[in-house]
Amino acid sequence: MKHGIDEKDPRFTIAYREAWIGVILVIINFVWWYGFAYGLGSSPVEEYSFIFGLPAWFFFSCVVGFIVMIILVIFAVKYFFKEVPFEDDLEENE
Repeated sequence: MKHGIDEKDPRFTIAYREAWIGVILVIINFVWWYGFAYGLGSSPVEEYSFIFGLPAWFFFSCVVGFIVMIILVIFAVKYFFKEVPFEDDLEENE
């Protein structure tokens, strides 16, 4: 045991993997946002193109990025995350 946690518990292996998936999703979100916000948004305001009344950089970085991230999170939860019981085994406690 380390810090009162049984490292051989398979729940922790699953939790570590799912935490890394969450970190990867955050990095994807940031790269998407930064790429569009500073890629398209670095030109002078007079040269901006607009989509639905929003600057293209904002539309792609915030609106489309939000939709893409929702789809990626749903996909990750559906196919990569596993249901894990939070309770300890009742047999060990009795």
